[in-house]
Amino acid sequence: MSDFDIEAVRSQFPALAEDQIFFDNAGGSQTLGTVIEAIRDYLSRTNVQLGASYKTGKASTERYDAGFAAGAQYVNAEESEIVFGASTTQLLRNVSFALEFDEGDEIIVSSIDHEANIAPWVDLAARQKLVLKWWTPTLSPSSTTKNPDPQLNAANLRPLLTSRTRLVTLTHASNILGSIHPIASIAAEVRAGPSPSALVVVDGVSYAPHRPVDVRALGVDVYVFSWYKVYGPHIAQLYASPRAQSQMRSLGHFFKSGATLEEKIGLAGASYELLHSLPALTSYLLTSPSSSWATRIAHEETLQSAVLAYLTSRPDVTIYGVAAASAAARVSTISFRVAGWASPDVVAAVEEATNIGFRWGAFYSERLVKGLLGLDDDGIVRVSLAHYNSLDEVKAFTAAMEKYVPRKT
Repeated sequence: MSDFDIEAVRSQFPALAEDQIFFDNAGGSQTLGTVIEAIRDYLSRTNVQLGASYKTGKASTERYDAGFAAGAQYVNAEESEIVFGASTTQLLRNVSFALEFDEGDEIIVSSIDHEANIAPWVDLAARQKLVLKWWTPTLSPSSTTKNPDPQLNAANLRPLLTSRTRLVTLTHASNILGSIHPIASIAAEVRAGPSPSALVVVDGVSYAPHRPVDVRALGVDVYVFSWYKVYGPHIAQLYASPRAQSQMRSLGHFFKSGATLEEKIGLAGASYELLHSLPALTSYLLTSPSSSWATRIAHEETLQSAVLAYLTSRPDVTIYGVAAASAAARVSTISFRVAGWASPDVVAAVEEATNIGFRWGAFYSERLVKGLLGLDDDGIVRVSLAHYNSLDEVKAFTAAMEKYVPRKT
């Protein structure tokens, strides 16, 4: 990690100058300083409607177009294949209202996803009288740590595929478990199956802050994530392949051609000033002198190794998800329970005595946490790290856990 400069990285995020350790990054990351400045500059200098012929109008349109181009290039897509909106939840709901299938067609929905990638499809199945198949992996506890570790893969998808399959949905990385699913091999399984044109829809919200995204390499039909969890503005981006778009009706105005994904399902959801900030963000992610994707991934692996080493050393802790720290297997979102402690009490004990911010709950993955994992309303304790977190912050967390959350069993 010779070219990873943690101090230089941290200096680019204004919020990190505050007296707060941010370990709730899966809920929303801190914002890059150049992104903040770009938003301010747009609103100060070019806050007019797009498409006008006067000087400021032209500048506004150029900035909007540059943001659209940056988003497309970042995921290796064409501009006609992406759309922006207020949230991943909203964009997936828009897709679900645009797709049209035949009665009796089948859709396969992962039950371990965030509800944003479940509710639209449950509703779609009810509206269009489709057969809804739940894709639920086994808990697969490790023989050494006994941690529940359900994972989606091509093998447990295969029995669900039939000639009537039209849609398969899943998450790239679980917002609870941190597990990375093999998206390319799952997409290949669908292509080789009895319904090769079925659409593969992936929620990348918990993956994108930690890894680069290439939609063509993944071979998926829909991929969506939220930029506000990737160090940027509160806006989401969705990619849809030509195959997916060919099965969508347009939700837009009748006089629009519907030739692009934006015209089909955008519904004017892209805030101009937020799009203007994306070139600054993608420049940081791709060309920053203080870090690269390789060094950010390696740094996060170091951080998660320290957290997991501590948690696995405690016999009273159950980790939910991959207990190993390998960057190939997981992102730095770590969930656990402490025997004898209610999850809210773990968080309260640490937060009352320190400046460490983290959370407890189900985090909109109720079907996973309360269903498959069988947990109560307390849910899990979640610590979610980003590349701008430091090893000293992790050491502060483990020391606080040791001091303020002592073993009761």
